[in-house]
Order: sequence, then C-alpha cells, then structure tokens
Amino acid sequence: MTPPSSSPVAPDTFWSDAAAPSPASVQIPVATTLLPAAKVYPRPGSGKTLGVTIVTIAILFLAWWGITAQAWIPPLFLPSPSAVWNAAVQAWNGNVQGGLPLWQHLAWSLLRVFGAFVLAAVTAVPLGLLMGTSSIVRGVFDPLLEFYRPLPPLAYLPLIVIWFGIDETAKILLIFLACFAPIAVATRAGVAGVLSEQLHAALSMGASRRQLLRHVILPAALPDILTGLRIAIGFGWTTLVAAEMVAATAGVGQLVLNASNFLRTDIVIMGIVLIGIVAYLFDLVMRRLEHKLVPWKAHR
Repeated sequence: MTPPSSSPVAPDTFWSDAAAPSPASVQIPVATTLLPAAKVYPRPGSGKTLGVTIVTIAILFLAWWGITAQAWIPPLFLPSPSAVWNAAVQAWNGNVQGGLPLWQHLAWSLLRVFGAFVLAAVTAVPLGLLMGTSSIVRGVFDPLLEFYRPLPPLAYLPLIVIWFGIDETAKILLIFLACFAPIAVATRAGVAGVLSEQLHAALSMGASRRQLLRHVILPAALPDILTGLRIAIGFGWTTLVAAEMVAATAGVGQLVLNASNFLRTDIVIMGIVLIGIVAYLFDLVMRRLEHKLVPWKAHR
C-alpha cells in the first residue's frame, strides 16, 4: 500500500467520521511524530545578536547626535537627543499639553492596544481554526477578511465614529479590526500546513474530531498563530494614533498628535521612541513565549 502523502492537506477532508480510515487500512510512517524533540534544532545565538543590536543602536545614536551637534539639520526638523530627553522629563512631570503625566498617557494607550489585542486574539484564533477545517466557514468569512484587511484604518474610521460614537468603544474597535485580520489569516494558514501523516496517524488511532483539533491541528498551527500575534500587535500600535484621534484626552498617540499641531518635534520624537520601545519589548516577550510553546520550531 502506498503511504500517505507528506504534503499539507486541508484538514476538513478528514472531519467526516464515515470517511475516517480504519487502523488496518492506514500505514503510519515510522518516523512520524507530533512533537519532535526540542534539542534537535539549534538555538539562536542570543549573545551575538544582542551585541550586534547594541552596536547598531550606538551607531544610530552617535549619528543622530553628530548631525544635530553640527546643526546640519534645523532643530525644528530633527531635535537633539538632549532636547528629546528634556521633553521626556517634562512629559513625565506633566508639564506639556494637557497637564497629564506621561505614565498616564502610556497607561491609557496600553489599555487600548492590549485590550483590543486580547479581544482580537480570543476571537480570531477560533475563527481561523474553523476557516482552516471547514470549507463552509472559509467560504463565508474569507471574502470579508480579504476585503477589509488591506484597507487602512483611517478609511473606515469615519464609519466607526458615526456608528459607535466618540467614546472608548470606537477606539478599541478600530485597533481590534487592525489586529483581527492578521491573526485569523495566520491561523488559517497554520491549519492548512498540517501534514497528512499527522492527521492519518491520529485518525488511525481512533481520534475524535475534538481530539484531532486539540492534539494535532492546534499544536501544528501554533507557530503560525504566534507569528500572527506578533504581526497583529504591530498593527495595533500602528493604529494607535488613528484611534486616539477620536476625541481622546489621554494617550501617547494623542500626545504625539497634539505636539505635532504645536510643532513640538521633540515631543513627537519622544512619543515615537516610546511607542517603538514598548512594541519591541512586547515582541521580545512573544519570542520567549514562542521558544517555550513551540520549541520544535527552527527559530531565526
């Protein structure tokens, strides 16, 4: 008998109990394993990567300091590092527009971004799993996702304001929509990449539909799901400024937006750096989580 193909197959072709092969009719490859050992794959050289990162940041900082020290670019367009630091101190003490300290602006932004991100994760992952395992669900939701996914958030921001008003619901919904599509698409792609040997092996041992989803499809799709989460949180921070345009009185995005209206480039750069640092720290956390949850994946 010819062994099952090793190419990825659509899991919904295996979800019919009547079509499930009997244990005697399926030849299970000897080398098939659902969770390969983590020790097989090499770990990234974190020390070397960290050194290169530090050197790169140092070079960029020195270039920034040198350009501003020589006054090659007017401070209105590129303020010096010391000016940005002074703006951060002023913002932390609440001595900028609005009078709120910087930590309160940051707290509001974190609440909006991560609140919308969690809502997107708990809804988009199940939908992606259903889209990958059911052709009917995929046929219903795939056109909707692919229609709105390329749209910039500013395109549908006026509709969200008209439908939901100018309170926190509109802000969180805008960030939610930005995070939802990448997670759902990544989850669907992860399900589509499940190997046929894994499905045949589980079915031959009498796995039910729920067991097939929990013990085979979900672990195999987990690397793609985590990648989708990392991409989604980036979109969430990207959409933050647009979300806080809607009658916000607090938030890093709102602080940057107001500063730009008053030509406070130092505060604008300070806010951009702060958003970048927070997003990068979250990405590092997601990488650590990826190492823990999917140790069999070859990390780059």
